[in-house]
Amino acid sequence: MVEKGGPVPTPDVEGPVEVLKRVKSIEATWDLKLAAARLASEEEIRRLKEEAAAAIKAAHADVETARARALEEARAQSDREVAEILAEGERAAEVIARPDGKRPHDRPREVLAVVLGPLVDS
Repeated sequence: MVEKGGPVPTPDVEGPVEVLKRVKSIEATWDLKLAAARLASEEEIRRLKEEAAAAIKAAHADVETARARALEEARAQSDREVAEILAEGERAAEVIARPDGKRPHDRPREVLAVVLGPLVDS
């Protein structure tokens, strides 16, 4: 029951202006937080890009070093193979050039000795 003539209690409710002020204050706080987060994420992205570029540059240098080493090893291997082939060819040429005595034209003195033997001794 409400008494007549007494003061009417006012509810503890903020007015619309105070509500708008509080909303604006919260918006401003969140805008600052978002700006700070955006700045931090942009800085992190920039740092990661720099790290990635440095890693790519280092990997490129490693690959170039490995490529040069592999190329040098391949050249050395091919030089060894060429030397082996040449040595084998030289050995084969020496064998071919050296008479082995199996064919008559490889032993001309012996053939002449047999054919002209009686004439040579006289």
